[in-house]
Amino acid sequence: MRALAYFAKGDIHFTKDLVEPKISTPDELILEINYCGICGTDLHEYIDGPIFFPEDGETNELSGSGLPQAMGHEIAGTVVKIGPKVTKFKVGDHVVVQPNGTCKDRYRWPHSPHVNKPWCSACKKGHYNVCSNLGLIGNGVQSGGCAERMCINESHCFKVPKDMPMDIAALIQPIAVSWHAIKVARFKRGGSVLVIGGGPIGLCTLLALQGHGCSDIVVSEPAKVRRELAERMGATTYDPSQHNTEKNIQNLRKMILGGDGFDYVFDNSGTPETLETAIECLTVRGTAVNVAMWPPHKRVEFSPMAVTKEEKIYTGSMCYTQFDFEGVIDAFERGLIDKDIARHMITAKVPIEDGLEDAILRLITHKEQTIKLLLTPNLHGELDS
Repeated sequence: MRALAYFAKGDIHFTKDLVEPKISTPDELILEINYCGICGTDLHEYIDGPIFFPEDGETNELSGSGLPQAMGHEIAGTVVKIGPKVTKFKVGDHVVVQPNGTCKDRYRWPHSPHVNKPWCSACKKGHYNVCSNLGLIGNGVQSGGCAERMCINESHCFKVPKDMPMDIAALIQPIAVSWHAIKVARFKRGGSVLVIGGGPIGLCTLLALQGHGCSDIVVSEPAKVRRELAERMGATTYDPSQHNTEKNIQNLRKMILGGDGFDYVFDNSGTPETLETAIECLTVRGTAVNVAMWPPHKRVEFSPMAVTKEEKIYTGSMCYTQFDFEGVIDAFERGLIDKDIARHMITAKVPIEDGLEDAILRLITHKEQTIKLLLTPNLHGELDS
Protein backbone atom coordinates (compact mmCIF):
# COMPACT_ATOMS: atom_id res chain seq x y z
CA MET A 1 0.00 0.00 0.00
CA ARG A 2 0.99 3.67 -0.31
CA ALA A 3 2.75 5.24 2.67
CA LEU A 4 5.23 7.81 3.86
CA ALA A 5 7.61 5.57 5.77
CA TYR A 6 10.77 5.54 7.84
CA PHE A 7 13.21 3.09 6.24
CA ALA A 8 16.53 3.82 7.97
CA LYS A 9 18.57 6.63 9.48
CA GLY A 10 18.18 9.64 7.18
CA ASP A 11 15.85 7.73 4.85
CA ILE A 12 12.21 8.78 4.96
CA HIS A 13 10.38 8.50 1.65
CA PHE A 14 7.12 7.69 -0.08
CA THR A 15 6.54 4.09 -1.13
CA LYS A 16 3.80 2.17 -2.93
CA ASP A 17 4.91 -1.13 -1.44
CA LEU A 18 4.49 -1.03 2.33
CA VAL A 19 3.04 -4.33 3.57
CA GLU A 20 -0.73 -4.24 4.11
CA PRO A 21 -1.75 -4.46 7.80
CA LYS A 22 -3.54 -7.61 8.96
CA ILE A 23 -5.62 -8.36 12.04
CA SER A 24 -3.59 -10.68 14.29
CA THR A 25 -5.49 -10.52 17.59
CA PRO A 26 -9.30 -10.67 17.80
CA ASP A 27 -9.76 -7.19 19.33
CA GLU A 28 -8.03 -5.38 16.46
CA LEU A 29 -9.55 -3.41 13.62
CA ILE A 30 -8.37 -1.98 10.31
CA LEU A 31 -8.69 1.75 9.69
CA GLU A 32 -8.68 3.55 6.40
CA ILE A 33 -6.84 6.79 7.17
CA ASN A 34 -8.59 10.05 6.35
CA TYR A 35 -6.00 12.46 7.77
CA CYS A 36 -2.77 12.22 9.72
CA GLY A 37 -1.01 15.26 11.16
CA ILE A 38 2.74 15.82 11.17
CA CYS A 39 4.19 16.38 14.65
CA GLY A 40 7.45 17.86 15.89
CA THR A 41 8.45 14.35 16.91
CA ASP A 42 8.36 13.35 13.22
CA LEU A 43 10.65 16.26 12.36
CA HIS A 44 13.19 15.25 14.99
CA GLU A 45 13.23 11.70 13.61
CA TYR A 46 14.20 13.15 10.21
CA ILE A 47 16.82 15.57 11.57
CA ASP A 48 18.33 13.62 14.47
CA GLY A 49 16.88 10.11 14.24
CA PRO A 50 16.51 7.38 14.89
CA ILE A 51 15.28 8.54 18.29
CA PHE A 52 12.24 6.34 18.84
CA PHE A 53 12.43 4.32 15.63
CA PRO A 54 14.74 1.29 15.89
CA GLU A 55 18.27 1.41 14.51
CA ASP A 56 18.92 -0.11 11.08
CA GLY A 57 18.49 -3.88 11.29
CA GLU A 58 17.08 -3.79 14.82
CA THR A 59 13.54 -3.96 16.22
CA ASN A 60 11.46 -1.94 18.65
CA GLU A 61 11.98 -3.34 22.15
CA LEU A 62 8.30 -3.00 23.08
CA SER A 63 6.71 -4.58 20.00
CA GLY A 64 9.53 -6.39 18.25
CA SER A 65 8.60 -4.50 15.05
CA GLY A 66 11.30 -3.61 12.56
CA LEU A 67 11.58 -1.22 9.63
CA PRO A 68 10.18 0.11 7.40
CA GLN A 69 7.22 1.62 9.23
CA ALA A 70 4.65 4.19 8.18
CA MET A 71 5.08 7.38 10.18
CA GLY A 72 2.36 9.43 11.82
CA HIS A 73 0.48 9.36 15.12
CA GLU A 74 -2.12 12.18 14.82
CA ILE A 75 -4.69 9.90 13.23
CA ALA A 76 -8.31 10.18 12.10
CA GLY A 77 -9.75 7.27 10.15
CA THR A 78 -12.73 5.13 9.21
CA VAL A 79 -13.22 1.54 10.36
CA VAL A 80 -13.17 -0.83 7.36
CA LYS A 81 -12.69 -4.22 9.07
CA ILE A 82 -13.11 -5.54 12.62
CA GLY A 83 -11.82 -8.58 14.48
CA PRO A 84 -14.21 -11.15 16.00
CA LYS A 85 -13.93 -9.76 19.54
CA VAL A 86 -14.31 -6.06 18.72
CA THR A 87 -17.32 -4.82 20.68
CA LYS A 88 -17.21 -1.01 20.56
CA PHE A 89 -17.03 -0.33 16.83
CA LYS A 90 -18.58 -1.30 13.53
CA VAL A 91 -17.52 -0.85 9.94
CA GLY A 92 -18.07 2.76 8.88
CA ASP A 93 -17.42 4.34 12.28
CA HIS A 94 -15.22 7.42 12.36
CA VAL A 95 -12.48 7.21 14.98
CA VAL A 96 -9.34 8.85 16.31
CA VAL A 97 -6.40 6.94 17.74
CA GLN A 98 -4.62 7.18 21.07
CA PRO A 99 -1.16 6.22 19.80
CA ASN A 100 0.86 5.41 22.91
CA GLY A 101 2.22 1.88 23.09
CA THR A 102 2.64 0.51 26.63
CA CYS A 103 2.87 -2.68 28.70
CA LYS A 104 -0.89 -3.05 28.15
CA ASP A 105 -0.30 -3.71 24.44
CA ARG A 106 2.36 -6.39 24.60
CA TYR A 107 -0.15 -9.22 24.12
CA ARG A 108 -0.48 -8.06 20.50
CA TRP A 109 3.19 -8.70 19.77
CA PRO A 110 4.30 -12.26 20.55
CA HIS A 111 7.79 -11.47 19.21
CA SER A 112 8.31 -8.67 21.72
CA PRO A 113 11.27 -9.30 24.05
CA HIS A 114 9.02 -8.00 26.85
CA VAL A 115 5.94 -10.08 26.05
CA ASN A 116 6.20 -12.32 29.12
CA LYS A 117 7.66 -9.79 31.55
CA PRO A 118 5.58 -8.19 34.34
CA TRP A 119 4.04 -4.80 33.68
CA CYS A 120 6.06 -1.80 34.81
CA SER A 121 5.04 -0.12 38.08
CA ALA A 122 3.39 2.81 36.27
CA CYS A 123 1.11 0.54 34.24
CA LYS A 124 0.30 -1.55 37.32
CA LYS A 125 -0.91 1.66 38.99
CA GLY A 126 -2.95 2.66 35.94
CA HIS A 127 -0.61 5.45 34.87
CA TYR A 128 0.16 3.97 31.48
CA ASN A 129 0.86 7.41 29.97
CA VAL A 130 4.20 7.28 31.82
CA CYS A 131 4.90 3.60 31.11
CA SER A 132 8.58 2.68 31.54
CA ASN A 133 8.48 1.19 28.03
CA LEU A 134 6.41 4.00 26.49
CA GLY A 135 6.49 4.33 22.72
CA LEU A 136 4.39 5.80 19.94
CA ILE A 137 2.50 4.12 17.15
CA GLY A 138 3.81 5.63 13.93
CA ASN A 139 7.04 6.39 15.72
CA GLY A 140 8.74 3.04 16.21
CA VAL A 141 6.21 0.78 17.94
CA GLN A 142 4.32 -0.10 14.75
CA SER A 143 3.24 1.50 11.49
CA GLY A 144 1.09 4.59 11.91
CA GLY A 145 -1.26 6.86 10.03
CA CYS A 146 0.82 8.13 7.09
CA ALA A 147 -0.45 5.18 5.09
CA GLU A 148 -3.64 4.09 3.37
CA ARG A 149 -4.53 1.73 6.21
CA MET A 150 -3.38 0.68 9.66
CA CYS A 151 -4.21 -2.00 12.23
CA ILE A 152 -4.85 -1.10 15.89
CA ASN A 153 -6.61 -2.64 18.89
CA GLU A 154 -9.97 -1.17 19.80
CA SER A 155 -8.84 0.07 23.23
CA HIS A 156 -6.81 2.73 21.39
CA CYS A 157 -9.75 4.02 19.35
CA PHE A 158 -12.39 6.63 20.16
CA LYS A 159 -15.51 7.21 18.12
CA VAL A 160 -16.19 10.71 16.83
CA PRO A 161 -19.58 11.94 15.60
CA LYS A 162 -20.27 11.57 11.89
CA ASP A 163 -20.92 15.31 11.66
CA MET A 164 -17.40 16.15 12.89
CA PRO A 165 -15.15 17.00 9.93
CA MET A 166 -12.33 14.47 9.82
CA ASP A 167 -9.65 17.11 9.40
CA ILE A 168 -10.75 18.61 12.71
CA ALA A 169 -10.82 15.11 14.22
CA ALA A 170 -7.12 14.79 13.33
CA LEU A 171 -6.44 17.61 15.81
CA ILE A 172 -7.90 15.67 18.74
CA GLN A 173 -4.66 13.83 19.54
CA PRO A 174 -2.48 16.94 19.93
CA ILE A 175 -5.28 18.71 21.82
CA ALA A 176 -5.39 15.69 24.17
CA VAL A 177 -1.73 16.39 25.02
CA SER A 178 -2.76 19.80 26.28
CA TRP A 179 -5.98 18.54 27.87
CA HIS A 180 -3.88 16.22 30.02
CA ALA A 181 -1.57 19.09 31.04
CA ILE A 182 -4.58 21.09 32.21
CA LYS A 183 -5.72 18.13 34.31
CA VAL A 184 -2.21 17.80 35.77
CA ALA A 185 -2.36 21.50 36.72
CA ARG A 186 -5.65 20.90 38.58
CA PHE A 187 -7.02 23.87 36.69
CA LYS A 188 -9.90 25.75 38.28
CA ARG A 189 -12.15 27.89 36.15
CA GLY A 190 -11.55 31.60 36.63
CA GLY A 191 -7.80 31.31 37.00
CA SER A 192 -5.46 33.50 34.97
CA VAL A 193 -3.31 31.68 32.41
CA LEU A 194 -0.05 32.24 30.56
CA VAL A 195 0.81 29.95 27.64
CA ILE A 196 4.47 30.09 26.66
CA GLY A 197 4.95 29.19 23.00
CA GLY A 198 2.41 29.64 20.22
CA GLY A 199 3.36 26.64 18.12
CA PRO A 200 1.06 23.65 17.54
CA ILE A 201 0.95 22.44 21.15
CA GLY A 202 0.75 26.00 22.48
CA LEU A 203 -2.30 26.66 20.30
CA CYS A 204 -3.74 23.28 21.29
CA THR A 205 -3.32 24.40 24.90
CA LEU A 206 -5.29 27.52 24.03
CA LEU A 207 -8.10 25.35 22.61
CA ALA A 208 -8.02 22.96 25.56
CA LEU A 209 -8.23 25.86 28.01
CA GLN A 210 -11.24 27.21 26.13
CA GLY A 211 -12.72 23.73 26.45
CA HIS A 212 -12.34 24.12 30.21
CA GLY A 213 -14.19 27.43 30.22
CA CYS A 214 -11.13 29.69 30.28
CA SER A 215 -11.28 32.83 28.14
CA ASP A 216 -8.61 35.10 29.69
CA ILE A 217 -5.41 33.66 28.19
CA VAL A 218 -2.08 35.29 27.36
CA VAL A 219 0.16 33.62 24.77
CA SER A 220 3.85 34.57 24.73
CA GLU A 221 5.30 33.87 21.26
CA PRO A 222 8.16 35.53 19.31
CA ALA A 223 6.87 34.75 15.78
CA LYS A 224 4.48 37.39 14.44
CA VAL A 225 2.48 34.95 12.30
CA ARG A 226 1.83 32.71 15.29
CA ARG A 227 0.89 35.65 17.53
CA GLU A 228 -1.63 36.81 14.94
CA LEU A 229 -3.07 33.31 14.76
CA ALA A 230 -3.33 33.08 18.56
CA GLU A 231 -5.19 36.40 18.55
CA ARG A 232 -7.64 35.14 15.91
CA MET A 233 -8.20 32.14 18.16
CA GLY A 234 -9.10 34.37 21.10
CA ALA A 235 -5.89 35.02 23.07
CA THR A 236 -4.04 38.15 24.13
CA THR A 237 -0.43 37.93 22.95
CA TYR A 238 3.01 39.10 24.00
CA ASP A 239 6.22 39.30 21.94
CA PRO A 240 9.22 38.13 24.04
CA SER A 241 11.76 38.71 21.26
CA GLN A 242 12.27 42.39 22.06
CA HIS A 243 13.63 42.03 25.61
CA ASN A 244 15.75 39.86 27.87
CA THR A 245 14.23 37.26 30.18
CA GLU A 246 14.13 39.53 33.23
CA LYS A 247 12.29 42.28 31.35
CA ASN A 248 9.88 39.77 29.79
CA ILE A 249 8.99 38.46 33.25
CA GLN A 250 8.31 42.00 34.46
CA ASN A 251 6.17 42.82 31.41
CA LEU A 252 4.19 39.59 31.56
CA ARG A 253 3.44 40.00 35.26
CA LYS A 254 2.14 43.51 34.53
CA MET A 255 -0.45 42.00 32.20
CA ILE A 256 -2.26 40.73 35.29
CA LEU A 257 -4.15 43.27 37.40
CA GLY A 258 -1.96 44.12 40.38
CA GLY A 259 1.13 42.55 38.80
CA ASP A 260 0.85 39.51 41.06
CA GLY A 261 1.42 36.95 38.31
CA PHE A 262 -0.59 34.13 36.78
CA ASP A 263 -2.40 31.29 38.48
CA TYR A 264 -1.26 28.83 35.80
CA VAL A 265 1.58 28.77 33.29
CA PHE A 266 2.01 26.16 30.55
CA ASP A 267 5.50 26.01 29.01
CA ASN A 268 5.40 24.55 25.51
CA SER A 269 8.85 25.81 24.46
CA GLY A 270 11.26 24.04 26.79
CA THR A 271 14.28 26.35 27.11
CA PRO A 272 16.14 27.54 30.22
CA GLU A 273 14.66 31.00 29.61
CA THR A 274 11.07 29.78 29.37
CA LEU A 275 11.49 27.58 32.45
CA GLU A 276 12.60 30.63 34.44
CA THR A 277 9.79 32.70 32.95
CA ALA A 278 7.19 30.06 33.80
CA ILE A 279 8.16 29.95 37.48
CA GLU A 280 8.76 33.67 37.96
CA CYS A 281 5.48 34.62 36.27
CA LEU A 282 3.44 32.58 38.77
CA THR A 283 1.50 34.14 41.58
CA VAL A 284 1.67 32.76 45.12
CA ARG A 285 0.78 29.04 45.09
CA GLY A 286 0.50 29.13 41.31
CA THR A 287 1.20 26.08 39.14
CA ALA A 288 3.56 25.84 36.18
CA VAL A 289 3.41 22.79 33.90
CA ASN A 290 6.16 21.77 31.51
CA VAL A 291 4.49 20.41 28.38
CA ALA A 292 7.58 20.67 26.16
CA MET A 293 9.77 17.69 25.30
CA TRP A 294 13.31 18.51 26.42
CA PRO A 295 16.37 16.58 25.18
CA PRO A 296 16.59 13.63 27.62
CA HIS A 297 19.96 14.60 29.11
CA LYS A 298 19.49 18.37 29.14
CA ARG A 299 20.46 20.04 32.44
CA VAL A 300 19.58 23.58 33.53
CA GLU A 301 20.24 25.77 36.54
CA PHE A 302 17.36 25.84 38.98
CA SER A 303 16.83 27.60 42.31
CA PRO A 304 14.60 25.56 44.66
CA MET A 305 13.73 28.76 46.54
CA ALA A 306 12.09 30.11 43.38
CA VAL A 307 9.22 27.75 44.13
CA THR A 308 9.63 27.29 47.88
CA LYS A 309 9.36 30.89 49.01
CA GLU A 310 5.82 31.31 47.61
CA GLU A 311 4.79 27.63 47.64
CA LYS A 312 4.64 27.47 43.88
CA ILE A 313 4.28 24.17 42.03
CA TYR A 314 6.40 23.18 39.02
CA THR A 315 5.51 19.88 37.40
CA GLY A 316 5.46 18.03 34.09
CA SER A 317 2.83 16.48 31.87
CA MET A 318 3.36 13.42 29.66
CA CYS A 319 1.14 12.25 26.81
CA TYR A 320 -2.51 11.51 27.63
CA THR A 321 -4.99 8.92 28.82
CA GLN A 322 -8.32 7.71 27.47
CA PHE A 323 -10.05 10.31 29.65
CA ASP A 324 -8.25 13.11 27.84
CA PHE A 325 -9.43 11.87 24.43
CA GLU A 326 -12.95 11.48 25.75
CA GLY A 327 -12.79 14.96 27.29
CA VAL A 328 -11.67 16.61 24.05
CA ILE A 329 -14.31 14.82 21.96
CA ASP A 330 -17.01 15.81 24.48
CA ALA A 331 -15.81 19.44 24.45
CA PHE A 332 -16.15 19.54 20.65
CA GLU A 333 -19.62 17.94 20.81
CA ARG A 334 -20.79 20.49 23.39
CA GLY A 335 -19.31 23.42 21.50
CA LEU A 336 -16.85 24.24 24.28
CA ILE A 337 -14.11 23.97 21.67
CA ASP A 338 -15.19 25.76 18.51
CA LYS A 339 -14.51 23.76 15.33
CA ASP A 340 -14.07 26.90 13.25
CA ILE A 341 -11.52 28.29 15.71
CA ALA A 342 -9.70 24.94 15.77
CA ARG A 343 -9.55 24.93 11.97
CA HIS A 344 -7.27 27.98 12.09
CA MET A 345 -4.48 25.60 13.10
CA ILE A 346 -4.56 23.70 9.80
CA THR A 347 -2.09 25.34 7.43
CA ALA A 348 -2.48 22.87 4.55
CA LYS A 349 -3.46 19.35 3.51
CA VAL A 350 -0.87 17.38 1.57
CA PRO A 351 -1.02 14.01 -0.26
CA ILE A 352 1.36 11.44 1.20
CA GLU A 353 3.27 11.31 -2.10
CA ASP A 354 4.51 14.83 -1.27
CA GLY A 355 4.74 14.28 2.48
CA LEU A 356 8.51 14.62 2.79
CA GLU A 357 8.98 17.75 0.67
CA ASP A 358 5.68 19.57 1.29
CA ALA A 359 5.13 18.61 4.94
CA ILE A 360 8.22 17.48 6.88
CA LEU A 361 10.76 19.70 5.08
CA ARG A 362 8.29 22.59 4.90
CA LEU A 363 7.81 22.48 8.67
CA ILE A 364 11.57 22.36 9.19
CA THR A 365 12.41 25.24 6.84
CA HIS A 366 9.29 27.40 7.36
CA LYS A 367 8.52 26.66 10.99
CA GLU A 368 7.25 30.12 11.84
CA GLN A 369 4.82 30.24 8.90
CA THR A 370 3.25 26.82 9.40
CA ILE A 371 1.28 25.24 12.23
CA LYS A 372 -0.38 21.94 11.38
CA LEU A 373 0.05 20.07 8.11
CA LEU A 374 -2.24 17.12 7.48
CA LEU A 375 -1.37 14.25 5.17
CA THR A 376 -4.24 12.72 3.18
CA PRO A 377 -3.38 9.08 2.40
CA ASN A 378 -6.71 8.38 0.71
CA LEU A 379 -7.32 11.78 -0.87
CA HIS A 380 -10.27 12.64 1.38
CA GLY A 381 -11.22 16.29 1.34
CA GLU A 382 -9.81 19.21 -0.60
CA LEU A 383 -6.04 19.29 -0.96
CA ASP A 384 -3.97 22.43 -0.87
CA SER A 385 -0.28 23.23 -0.58
